[in-house]
Amino acid sequence: MIRLSKILLFGLAAFLASWVVPWAYGLAEGGRDFSPFTLYSSVSGNFVWLESSERGVARRDATGRSFTDKQFDSLLPFFYYRQLVADGRFPDSIRGIPVTPRTAQNGTFMFRSSPRQVNADRPAIYPLLESMSGRVDLESPSDVFRIDRHGITFIDCATNSTEEEKSATFGETMRRKGFVFPARTIAGNPTVRKEYDEGFFITDSTGRLFHLKQTVGRPFVRSVELPEGIEPVHIFVTEFRGRQYFAFLVDASGGFHVLTTGDYATHRVDVPPVDPTRQGIMIVGNPFDWTLKISDPDGAEHLYAIDGTTFGRIAEMHYPTPEPTALEQAARYLFPFRLTFTSRFDNEVRPRLSDFSPWALILGAVLAVVYCTIRRQNPVRLAVPCLFIFLFGLYGFISLMLFAKQK
Repeated sequence: MIRLSKILLFGLAAFLASWVVPWAYGLAEGGRDFSPFTLYSSVSGNFVWLESSERGVARRDATGRSFTDKQFDSLLPFFYYRQLVADGRFPDSIRGIPVTPRTAQNGTFMFRSSPRQVNADRPAIYPLLESMSGRVDLESPSDVFRIDRHGITFIDCATNSTEEEKSATFGETMRRKGFVFPARTIAGNPTVRKEYDEGFFITDSTGRLFHLKQTVGRPFVRSVELPEGIEPVHIFVTEFRGRQYFAFLVDASGGFHVLTTGDYATHRVDVPPVDPTRQGIMIVGNPFDWTLKISDPDGAEHLYAIDGTTFGRIAEMHYPTPEPTALEQAARYLFPFRLTFTSRFDNEVRPRLSDFSPWALILGAVLAVVYCTIRRQNPVRLAVPCLFIFLFGLYGFISLMLFAKQK
């Protein structure tokens, strides 16, 4: 009984240490250096970036030139248009095309997607805003809808009762347009914190794409014809101020597409396949071009300059995976595994074991043999307590080292 109690004690200690000590180790080490903030310049035709230096912030481009803050503002007239307007330096034209501050205000947009956002649990019910309320500010609806194999159902939030007439009207309209229930993907921005509402883009059970919104209390449903072989898996409804795009789409093969307004045309963006469940995506765009950044899980970043009209690739730039620091390399020999409860890929809180290190296990086995030799007892008999003693002792030793370092 005493032996079992010791095993449980050492097991609990090792469990807690494997969670707390690597976290403290990483905290003492500090984070890796971030890659410079980089954008494609519509003026110079090169990537330009901001980076830290001994004198503060350095502004450089891909040719190695350095710039003052005012010169740098002029290289990115759409990104810094407010500063240029305030200084009276906003250009009359770019690449021979006339531009105004209003062009910059309406044509500039920013989009960001992270794996935690994509992998988050989806709600079963959605609010459908009125897209033509006649008011400047959007208002939250008094009902929500769900879609299942029986159709679309609207539920009054105050009474929790089904709105039979509205459900039948929307359901019949969707069926008449060719929608086959249930839905595979339902994407939208159900919030009033935006300038206008485009409703939802939904794929039905056959994979066809539909646009659904509410207009003056009536259903607006349109089937969106997609090019052959494109089946949207991830849909990001944009609702940018300029209303130039409906949504960004990622198909089953990782192709990235943009759905333009007016013609509902789908255009392939010339970038390598992306996986939003594992990679971060950021776009800073203007009427002339986009800077599209794809961030890999290992820290590598890939930047692409995309033509704002043809969506072809103009230029590209890559930041490799950061080199591991000396403390990160030492951690491979110190920590047999790492216990965490959260992840940058989802919002779930649950225990996760990662970063298994065979080198640390080998070191642990050597120390266990040394311990058994000193104790002069059967290694098999002491195998379990030796393992727990090793883990507890190793994590305890690192904790003391970190404590001494902080002092």
